[in-house]
Amino acid sequence: MFYQDFRSRLASTLLTAVLLAACSAHSTDAAAANPAAPAPAPAAATTAPAPVVVRGLPDFTGLVESVGAAVVNVAVVEKARNNAHVNPFGDDDPFGDFFRQFQNAPQRNMPPVAGEGSGFIVSPDGYILTNAHVVDNATKITVNLTDRREFVAKLVGVDERTDVAVIKIDAKNLPTVRIGDPGRLKPGEWVIAIGSPFGFQNSVTAGVVSAVARDLNEDSSKYVPFIQTDVAVNPGNSGGPLFNMNGEVVGINSQIYSNNGQYAGLSFAIPIDIANGVREQLIKTGHVTRGRIGVLIQEVSALLADNYGLDRPRGAVITTVESGGPADKAGLKPEDVILSVNGKVIEHSNQVPALITALRPGQTVDLEVWRGKSSRHFTVTVDEAKETNTVASGGDRNGGDAIDQIGLTVRELSSSEQQQFDTKGGLMITDAEGAAAEAGLRGGDVVLGANRTRVNTVAELRAAVRGAPRSVSLVVLRNHVQTIVTIRLP
Repeated sequence: MFYQDFRSRLASTLLTAVLLAACSAHSTDAAAANPAAPAPAPAAATTAPAPVVVRGLPDFTGLVESVGAAVVNVAVVEKARNNAHVNPFGDDDPFGDFFRQFQNAPQRNMPPVAGEGSGFIVSPDGYILTNAHVVDNATKITVNLTDRREFVAKLVGVDERTDVAVIKIDAKNLPTVRIGDPGRLKPGEWVIAIGSPFGFQNSVTAGVVSAVARDLNEDSSKYVPFIQTDVAVNPGNSGGPLFNMNGEVVGINSQIYSNNGQYAGLSFAIPIDIANGVREQLIKTGHVTRGRIGVLIQEVSALLADNYGLDRPRGAVITTVESGGPADKAGLKPEDVILSVNGKVIEHSNQVPALITALRPGQTVDLEVWRGKSSRHFTVTVDEAKETNTVASGGDRNGGDAIDQIGLTVRELSSSEQQQFDTKGGLMITDAEGAAAEAGLRGGDVVLGANRTRVNTVAELRAAVRGAPRSVSLVVLRNHVQTIVTIRLP
């Protein structure tokens, strides 16, 4: 009896122990499968966790190992500079004649100036891309490879407008870079630079793309929509490659913004597609030919977009169409807004020059244009770009009739002024105040049109701006260059 009771109790205890062990094993297995799993929350409080965007910093070691050998150090010897004697006390100093005696005296031979930069190999037979400012004025160019071989390079060609140069060394079977697509770069994307800052060959720095198609408000920006990064770039990095995370070159490191000439967090690179176009022409012909369509453009502001009926600020508004030029022949007009070039969507005006100048004379280009609150397409035959000069001139700032609605005082141009400004009709601004002054208008500017209407008289200007709801857009001639100014109405 006792034995049976004991056996019965023992079986019950064992069964309970087995059940507990099974529960414990299930719990342990679940924890092992997902050790970080949180405890179940009440059904009413369950919320999906926010997605993790950044999981860690990238490792660049494999990338650098695969591409580093194609990056070179470029050492140059430049022509000696002539240091003219200057009177430190000014030309009116009584000792000026004494200083001037030395102007024509034989000068001591100045030692050659040494410079240093970077470059990268783009073909196995020795063609190398670098910056024009690295090799310009050089009497000797020496290229050093990572395997310690040294070559004297030949200068193939220089294009100062884009700051691109091609040099050549006599070698075969060289390591080369792979070319990427800078058009696919996005702000926040990781990139690295390899170069020779301060002579430290094959130094690697990393950062992110800060912006694309950056306009630096200088002559080079007419041809180069710069890639802005926060990659550390210092003297000696110029001409070196900017790589994406696929190990492809997307740009040539060219400029920095700094108060002391050293890295301050703002670096700028030339997109590699633009540099490649220059390279091909320099190798083939020794010079660069650029396309033009005969227009001047400017950025589309929010106020201008609203005035023209655009959904948002985008594109490039045409301010001037050259008479008899390619755009004029195709039917383009001032105040047309270029929305795309050969299917490439235009967000900012500085994208247009780079796309047009990359075309060869004789080629045709398809422009999508916004006019009259709808888009249409124009086919333009590209002409060859030539140098043009801008001549500045002022105007009479006295007299005129007030257009109080926009804060302008204007008068009609005389016949001699029309010849001077090479225009028929138009109104000289003699005074600007209020909304017009805030928009940047000033005496001496010439008003040619208002709200897409040509104006030659004060009455025509009054009629053109009468009843405008929020803003008025004026076509203005300043220093022989047309621009569009939008005035916000009070």
